[in-house]
Amino acid sequence: MKNRQFQLYLLGLLVLFGIYIAVDYYRPKPADRTQTFINRDKIPYGTYALYDLLPDLLRDSVQTVREPIFNQLTAWQAKQSKRNSGKANARRAAASYVFIQPTFRLDSLDAHALLRFVAQGNDVFIAAEEFDRDLRDTLHFDTAEALSFRPHFRTDSQSDSIAVRPDSVTLRFQTPGLAPLRRFRYPATLAATRFVTDSLPPGATVLASDERRRPVLVRVAHGGGHFYLCSVPIAFTNVFVLSPQTSDFAFASLSHLPAERPAWWDEYQKQGRLGGKSLLGVLLRYPALRAAFYLTCIGSLLFIFFEAKRRQRIIPILKPLPNTTLLFTHTVAALYRQGNDHTQLADKKINLFLEYLRTRFHEPELDLNDEHFRERLAHKSGVTREAVDKLLRLINFTRTAPQVSDHQLLQLSHAISEFRRMSR
Repeated sequence: MKNRQFQLYLLGLLVLFGIYIAVDYYRPKPADRTQTFINRDKIPYGTYALYDLLPDLLRDSVQTVREPIFNQLTAWQAKQSKRNSGKANARRAAASYVFIQPTFRLDSLDAHALLRFVAQGNDVFIAAEEFDRDLRDTLHFDTAEALSFRPHFRTDSQSDSIAVRPDSVTLRFQTPGLAPLRRFRYPATLAATRFVTDSLPPGATVLASDERRRPVLVRVAHGGGHFYLCSVPIAFTNVFVLSPQTSDFAFASLSHLPAERPAWWDEYQKQGRLGGKSLLGVLLRYPALRAAFYLTCIGSLLFIFFEAKRRQRIIPILKPLPNTTLLFTHTVAALYRQGNDHTQLADKKINLFLEYLRTRFHEPELDLNDEHFRERLAHKSGVTREAVDKLLRLINFTRTAPQVSDHQLLQLSHAISEFRRMSR
């Protein structure tokens, strides 16, 4: 009976779990409002719609670029040089480069290549909220938050003055041909960057501004070409391009680019190289995989912290063994001194000295009374023959003495030490 109740209870849990999975799978998914600006994303803040309609606007092909700016422009210039080689007065083909992203960054190579590209008569369209510092310094412009220009203040009798930020901004074109277009309203939190009017170079042209005439789209001449700079990249995303009230702003802004010339759409700064996605990048791209990855990392850290702390036994601290060599030497010396007979100690010192002669001067047979041995030892060691004879006589006397006194042991030790010092 108990087994049957347990089986029914387990079956009920499985059914509820299946229902939960089905409901979670078939429920309406919330809109992904991540600002990716990627040309293949159909989410509200992707740029799929604009990228799909851009060839009709420019009346030419649009190529997606997944290489750094320096690589793209170097390869294109090499093709142009190869195509025009051998042709006198060959006309260089022109192109347009389009960047739409929240932050525009360049390194030194990319900045130099892009400036040279525009100076040769080409055009670059950049829509971003943050521009590279080197580009701003070269073209002499700067940007700032809309609220930092001149905030509005509201006062009442119960509160101090506080800054009031509008919930929307209105953009309009300043050029004569586009001025009749309707005004375009965008959320203030998404279109908060403006160009500082005083920072623009003298030759810059303001193409669009907000209701307070703060520039949001400018044209800056550089050499034979132009930079088109827009501080409201959100206007080029799907949600505003597909809206009838705001779609004309993106198309009218891009219409300043010359038509009937090839255009490049940069995706390198947003997606990287083609095929360059790592496994970690794929895990972090999708919300479900990203949540699972973070939970796995946190769970692993918690397991290591708590389980290792619980199961690791305490390792005792072992004190290093004391060095008792000096104490042992003192003890042995005291024992020898108490006996007043140093015959054994003298024999050990003599044997160590003879072993030194064997290994140091390569004398396998030591006959201390042999005249030839004494002569060889004097030549090999560099000690005079008289000193050698004196040392060997002392050794022979010590070995034959019935008892060795303190004075005799000390004399033998000094003689051996002096020989070792004088030998080469």
